[in-house]
Amino acid sequence: MSDRHDFTDDRTDRPAKVGFLTVGDVLSSAAVQRGAPEVIVGGSALDAAVRWVHVSDSAAVARLLDGGELLLTTGAAWPDDDRMLREFTLRLYEIGVAGIVLELSDRRPEVPAAVVEVCAREGLALVVLTREVKFVAVTEAVHHALIAAQTAALRERQHLHELFTGLSLQGAPADVVVAETARAIGAPVMLENLAGELITGEYLGRGVAESLARRAEADRVAVQARGTRWGTLLALPGAEPAAGRLTALEQGATALAFGCLADDGDVEWSLLAQRGVIDDLLGARFTDAADIAARLAAGGFELRGRRCLGVVVGGVESIAALAYRARQSGLAVVAARAGDHDVALLSAPASAELDDATLLRIAGSDRPVFAGPYADDVPGLLSSLRAARDLADSEGSRGGARVRRVGDRPLERLVATLRDDRRLHEHSERMLAPLIRYDEERRGDLLAVLGALLAHPGNRSAAASASHLSRSVFYQRLTLIADLLGVDLDDGETLAALHLALLARRRTPASA
Repeated sequence: MSDRHDFTDDRTDRPAKVGFLTVGDVLSSAAVQRGAPEVIVGGSALDAAVRWVHVSDSAAVARLLDGGELLLTTGAAWPDDDRMLREFTLRLYEIGVAGIVLELSDRRPEVPAAVVEVCAREGLALVVLTREVKFVAVTEAVHHALIAAQTAALRERQHLHELFTGLSLQGAPADVVVAETARAIGAPVMLENLAGELITGEYLGRGVAESLARRAEADRVAVQARGTRWGTLLALPGAEPAAGRLTALEQGATALAFGCLADDGDVEWSLLAQRGVIDDLLGARFTDAADIAARLAAGGFELRGRRCLGVVVGGVESIAALAYRARQSGLAVVAARAGDHDVALLSAPASAELDDATLLRIAGSDRPVFAGPYADDVPGLLSSLRAARDLADSEGSRGGARVRRVGDRPLERLVATLRDDRRLHEHSERMLAPLIRYDEERRGDLLAVLGALLAHPGNRSAAASASHLSRSVFYQRLTLIADLLGVDLDDGETLAALHLALLARRRTPASA
């Protein structure tokens, strides 16, 4: 008949409500364990919060209770009539008691079936003590534990208040506030804007795609101040921290709202969301392509069934302006500053063609655009963005408005495709080693001269001009290069191999 549970004195589960104990916590205490408790109705009922302990045998005890009490009783004055017992137990449930602990005795050697029936039906914890205990010892122990839990909660709330106040005063960016909130709660936390798009999140090592898929289960607090709302802070289910989940979430939301008041919240959040994705892509800090895809989708950037590519725009301008022009052109965009360039991911309808005019309009002013190949998944998008950056690095940002595409440079595209193949880099090191060694030992410029020759293969006068050398000095450098490498610089195959080696070297981090 009983659902017997084993309890130990070292139980450390947090109560369901901050500053309270659960029925299960009380049963695990040494004072109750002396009564050899047996759980008659348990399960989730043992998670009910205990606000206080009340001792009474009266059948009219319900009128003396406010809810949240754990009733300790011998049942000596309970009625014997089943109907009256059902009404008595139902009244206790309706008033909100946390549970009933009945000490068995000669007067009442077993728990009445009517009481079991109501408790089981309503989910009210029911426990019997099979040995006599001092109720005063139980109340003293529980009340001491309750006061200790409430004191700990107050201390933790004060700590959170100081933490988030400090973040607000320091002007901490939204991603830092979100990360601190997640650590305080011990569960993934995400920030959304008013459109429901993901701005940033701290997932505590859990899968991003999985966390985003569970947003419907999250606790939510609005980020708002002075009548203006900017978004929502969400926390996925998890253990209850000492200060309380909602308390920590509200503190985080308040810090975010202060940040929005100090800055242009909408713009700052948009740039933060996009920079995070770009940084993770370029830094290869993601372990699962599905996570990046989920983050892109949560920001309104779709890959499936779209024409997507990475672009690099030379020069310096407002990233927000670039993103605005892309959206005005009907594109989804993720843009950020990376090094000396602006980089962007663009997503267009499958039927659309991102022609040169569109790319130049998005770039704005007199800025060159370098475009990678089209992609339809995360690895392809990463490859497209890398290829566009490589092309920008090799050609530079001077020259005004123009569009250069990796697809128009077959050798560039080949190197971009094989950039992670060690054989390509071995080829580069083997072919260029004499020039690299010469330049390092003599602070020479042979690699730069070779690059100029390959950039102007049919016009050595233009190559000399690009090297900022006189024609005679330039030709001397070419002779030295040919001698060091033991090759004929008029041979087309040799020039192709050298071009491949030089492009591969430019994509090697050590050569940067």
